[in-house]
Amino acid sequence: MFRKSLSPGIPWQGDDMLGPSAHSDTFSRDNLPKEDKLPDFLLDDYDYPDHINVAVELTDRMVEKGFGDHTALIGNGRRRTYKELADWSNRLAHVLVEDHGVKPGHRVLIRSANNPAMVACWLAATKAGAVVVNTMPMLRSVELTQIVNKAEVSLALCDTRLMDELVLCAKDSRFLDRVIGFDGTANHDAELDRAALNKPVLFDAVKTGRDDVALLGFTSGTTGEPKATMHFHRDLLIIADGYAKEVLHVTSDDIFVGSPPLAFTFGLGGLAVFPLRFGAAATLLETASPPNMIEIIENYKATVCFTAPTAYRAMLTAMDEGADLSSLRVAVSAGETLPAPVYHDWVNKTGKPILDGIGTTEMLHIVISNRLDDHAPGRTGLPVRGYQAKVVDDDMNELPADEVGRLAVRGPTGCRYLNDDRQDNYVTDGWNVTGDSFYKDADGYFHFAARNDDMIISGGYNIAGPEVEAALMSHEDVFECAVVAAPSEERGSIVEAHVVLNEGAVADNDTIKRLQDYVKATIAPYKYPRSIVFTDALPKTQTGKIQRFRLRQVDSR
Repeated sequence: MFRKSLSPGIPWQGDDMLGPSAHSDTFSRDNLPKEDKLPDFLLDDYDYPDHINVAVELTDRMVEKGFGDHTALIGNGRRRTYKELADWSNRLAHVLVEDHGVKPGHRVLIRSANNPAMVACWLAATKAGAVVVNTMPMLRSVELTQIVNKAEVSLALCDTRLMDELVLCAKDSRFLDRVIGFDGTANHDAELDRAALNKPVLFDAVKTGRDDVALLGFTSGTTGEPKATMHFHRDLLIIADGYAKEVLHVTSDDIFVGSPPLAFTFGLGGLAVFPLRFGAAATLLETASPPNMIEIIENYKATVCFTAPTAYRAMLTAMDEGADLSSLRVAVSAGETLPAPVYHDWVNKTGKPILDGIGTTEMLHIVISNRLDDHAPGRTGLPVRGYQAKVVDDDMNELPADEVGRLAVRGPTGCRYLNDDRQDNYVTDGWNVTGDSFYKDADGYFHFAARNDDMIISGGYNIAGPEVEAALMSHEDVFECAVVAAPSEERGSIVEAHVVLNEGAVADNDTIKRLQDYVKATIAPYKYPRSIVFTDALPKTQTGKIQRFRLRQVDSR
């Protein structure tokens, strides 16, 4: 039986507090962090029944509430109603269970760009009781293999246009033995789609526990080895019933648009969970460039936009050239800190709020944010309902106002790494320590200062510097290298590689191009170093450790 806090503000913690599970495959619950490694969870504001399936709540339940004829998804030239989405995902769930033997708790990987078919597959697998692993289409087989091995994935669903890398991954995998293709366009012409055509539109969804793992969100560590964050069915509802309701004031009249991949928890929340929870519509773009988002906003009168400051800069320029963004009532900025000039330009040109905020994959979504009626430049804002935040020193002592320290957060969601010793690095004394440096002003508002690890945030993407270093080091021309973030007006930061070449290699533009192309072919292309600086030697300590901070100092001058 689920127990909330014994009294207001007192957290509960630990596996012994978990509600009942419907998982016959207990892998996920077995690999949750131990009780003393978990953060505190503050659940007084959020109450859900013992058994709840988030996919049912977002589709079939919405049809029951009268939203069946409302548009749920727009993408690839088609509108789909809530009734169509419920039926579609139910047919697919039948295929997964009856034709492919999916059992509650099995991990199912999905590989696709942002399109309605990916959302339908995610919902279907969740209805079948599976633990879903959404992945980005740009990942290469080596990155997919790390994810498959970590989550012990045996079944993958893949847009047929993206099969090559996943098939390569499956070829030598000891876990992944089935890759089923689906049609990411609107044609329904692939193995999974054809099998679904003869299935019933009603499906008896697995009555998953509120505390059953529904989603594994992968995030790169600074070592480049991925971490799997574990999120319950209740967590996916909490981010909608908290941030989307309290901060964004989402209604069924809203139409969402944005650029973050659904494989990111930021994208899954903003472009699937939030709209579907409230009977709103989501527009999905496989290529979410600023021009494409502008076209969607103009054609469908989108009201809520999720993207990074880089894209908002481009949209502001387009407004000067006649783009009509007047339908937007709020812009949400995340992925990198929102520069004050972009904030001022947006508010001045649109008369609408642009809300900065911060969240992490570990926390699932945004946990500190400005508000529609309370926003300012250079400010991240206040904790979302149910969350607490503080700025601490290395000993977890809370710092006075205006002093920069480490951000610590706790609330209804929190870090649960899948079988990973790095849980100790993220959770201290019941608090989630995010890896960000912040300060809190005298009025209680939080302000971002910097990242305090080797993660590079570029154009809204998190890129682990050591992973790029490893790719470069595998090239025959590279003797040694170090990767850091370099400031960029357009992207916030870019990946910059400082490279010592092997004897005989020529430090010229051709070599730069060759190394960049090599990295693009080795790991996801967006991770490539946009700047390469050749040097005779890297700065090091007496013990031989590379001093990356000195390279950052060079970039900041």
